[in-house]
Amino acid sequence: MTGIACCQIDPQIGDLDGNAERISAAIIDARSAGADIIVLPELVTSGYMLSDEAEARSVALTRDDPRFTRWAEAAGDSLVVLGFCELGEDGVLYNSAAVLDEGGVSAVYRKTHLWDREKLIFTPGRDLPPVLQSRHGAVAVMLCYDLEFAELTRLAVVGGADLIVAPVNWPLFPRPEGEHPGEVITAMSTARTNRVAVAVCDRAGVERGQRWTEGTAIVAADGWVVAEAGPGEAVAAADLDLLSSRDKNITEYVHVLDDRRLDLY
Repeated sequence: MTGIACCQIDPQIGDLDGNAERISAAIIDARSAGADIIVLPELVTSGYMLSDEAEARSVALTRDDPRFTRWAEAAGDSLVVLGFCELGEDGVLYNSAAVLDEGGVSAVYRKTHLWDREKLIFTPGRDLPPVLQSRHGAVAVMLCYDLEFAELTRLAVVGGADLIVAPVNWPLFPRPEGEHPGEVITAMSTARTNRVAVAVCDRAGVERGQRWTEGTAIVAADGWVVAEAGPGEAVAAADLDLLSSRDKNITEYVHVLDDRRLDLY
């Protein structure tokens, strides 16, 4: 079994040092609780509601920033995925996710599907989400709006992903009483249609007037939510058998990948 923890914290806009401490504390607490894979929100290092490119540049990090080394050391042998505002080696800004292990930054994924005003600040990534081999299984890394594109999630599963992890910042939208947030429903559908576990880490709080869904959830490969964080700063934690994601059979004669009609689409 693999322990997964999604840490729904409340980063403060522009507070690099304070957010670094919040991230460290969340990693240490999650690791102490037995988490093997730790996920934090999108743009957790900087906050999300950046006003323009100039403000984003003032809080951007390069992948060799020493903060990543400190967070990796705090994680020990756990795998950490967190969102950050990246200043690329090309001088361009990206909405990115860093994957940290004992050696520091093992991978960086740049969000390929930018949401709303992100398009005014960031450049979309040019590479597909990585499917990373770990001692826990194969982990695919995405960011927020990426999950809305079935073409992308299916490619990750065909590429061998046992788990899809996604740092997210989900703006709060109205929904009928008692319903899951629409984004959680998308995560559930992604899990069910692909027989893959999904872990999404939202953020808490209100930032420059924007309320967040606080919809952090861990979804098993059968499509059912097994852990939620609830409102406010909280952690969703669950133990999952990630290798069960490799069984794509629903019944003896139903296989979610083999039943595709690749001769038609």
